[in-house]
Amino acid sequence: MPKQTAQTASEKHPGMARWLVAHGTIEFGYCPNTRSAVRVLDEGGLVWQGRRNYRSFAAVLADCEANVSRLLREEYNER
Repeated sequence: MPKQTAQTASEKHPGMARWLVAHGTIEFGYCPNTRSAVRVLDEGGLVWQGRRNYRSFAAVLADCEANVSRLLREEYNER
C-alpha cells in the first residue's frame, strides 16, 4: 500500500497562497463591521468578503479559495 503524503496548505489552497505572497492578507473570524467570517484585503482595503456563517472551517476555506482564485484570474490576470 503506497504511503500517503500530506498536502501543504499551499498545495491545498494555491490561490490563497498566491494572494498572501503577492497581494495582501486574509482574515478569518467573524467581524461585526463587515458581518462576514472571512475577508480578503489588499493595500487599498477589502476586496472580497465571505458569508456570515459557514457549516465548517473547511467550507470557509473552500469558499475563500474559489473566490480568491477567481479574483486573481479576473482582476489580476493571473492563472
